[in-house]
Amino acid sequence: MVKAPQASTTTKARAAKAPAKPKAPVKAKAAMRAKPASATQKVTSDGGTLHTSVDSAAREKVAEALTKAVADSYTLYAKTLGVHWNVVGPAFFGLHKLTDAQYNELHQAADAIAERIRALGKLAPTGNETFRALTVIENEAPHRPTNEMIAELARDNETVARRMSEFAELADKAGDLFSHDMLVARIGVHEENAWMLRSSLAQ
Repeated sequence: MVKAPQASTTTKARAAKAPAKPKAPVKAKAAMRAKPASATQKVTSDGGTLHTSVDSAAREKVAEALTKAVADSYTLYAKTLGVHWNVVGPAFFGLHKLTDAQYNELHQAADAIAERIRALGKLAPTGNETFRALTVIENEAPHRPTNEMIAELARDNETVARRMSEFAELADKAGDLFSHDMLVARIGVHEENAWMLRSSLAQ
């Protein structure tokens, strides 16, 4: 039977002299696993409502602006829905589909803005009288020719886009980046809505 080769004396000596790999201290391991403080957002809560790291004075200002934003969005939603129901003429199908997409998007936007208001610790506005007091959009006009209704919707979207720009600047100065980004996104939506509505009127 063939015997396995034996390690030489020199090899054994080298193995004995090789230093053991040092183990990381327990505290060091814990530090490696811990997230840096800057990676976590400071939050406080009362009554189950989440408050961001934005200070209370800033939250008050941003929430006030957002109540106007949600009123504009909801009023424009209702107005666009009314136009959707009442468009007529050769362009009926295209306008019916266009206003359908726009009023559905506006409904979702109003909901998202209202939820942001709640996250800031404030109550979202409700009721027709409250919305009328907060919005700059008129929605009391009687039925009119389709082209007039579409042109007015385009102007309304441009008006709301300008308001969202003002609110976004306020949120940025307050350090509320989430609300700022939400409002900036709304600017793009309303500008695109206005463009598409105006384009539908081109001869």
